[in-house]
Amino acid sequence: MPVDTKRVRGPEVSQSPSLFLGKPAPSVSSQSGRADGRQRDQVDVRPVFVRCGLVSQAKGSAYIEAGNTKLMCCVYGPRETERKDETDMKCGRLTTDMRFAPFSCPERGSWIQGSQDKDFSVMLHESLQPAVCLHKYPRSQVEVNVMVLENSGSVLAHAVTCASLALSDAGIEMYDLVLGCAIRQDGASYVVDPTYMEENNCGTTGGENQGSLTVAFLPSLNQISGLQSDGEMTEETLTAGVRTCIEGCYKIYPVIQQALAKAVRRAAPPPSES
Repeated sequence: MPVDTKRVRGPEVSQSPSLFLGKPAPSVSSQSGRADGRQRDQVDVRPVFVRCGLVSQAKGSAYIEAGNTKLMCCVYGPRETERKDETDMKCGRLTTDMRFAPFSCPERGSWIQGSQDKDFSVMLHESLQPAVCLHKYPRSQVEVNVMVLENSGSVLAHAVTCASLALSDAGIEMYDLVLGCAIRQDGASYVVDPTYMEENNCGTTGGENQGSLTVAFLPSLNQISGLQSDGEMTEETLTAGVRTCIEGCYKIYPVIQQALAKAVRRAAPPPSES
């Protein structure tokens, strides 16, 4: 039988990759704590690491890490609008593009932008546009590109925060920073900043109030710029969920402020010696 010389053959003695997979996390009931040690029914967000100015080729960039969720955002512009028919003489144009890396999810994806990527791009655009002073950049466009490096839950909320930080790092005039927070409602109980497993949990109690909520919030102006809800929730539950998300945004606000202040100090020229 002829041998395929172009194929890279494995070693003679090998083992199945499934043997090296970690054991699945034990399921946690709605009456106890969460798998990562946080508490249910409390505004308990994951620790956040933020850094600005990591991509030298971009006008502004930011990296955010919340638990195992990792995202990178790059901002280009303002520059001339590519299509003349989309040029606005009085106002600029904001474009957003959010993509998942093929290795970001437990199931390997594709580099081609799918329907979920397009939906998230639209939601990201709706959350950021009210905060950007586009009238300061007529006949120009600002491009925001977000890449999800690892999806461990609440990617849209952290993408909003990361993109807002990258816009600030690029020197784009804004009315306020935009912070994102998400919750997962499971009957009478809820979890703030849910993980990937908690987001995809179908619910243990059944009945009403099963869904998720993501809020984009402007902390200094105390205004909501974006809201995205999935599932079925009553009006009272939805209102309480919005308040919980706002409280979660205020929790990460000092971390974002410190990261932006460090980026400004690094970019500032050294003091001149007289």
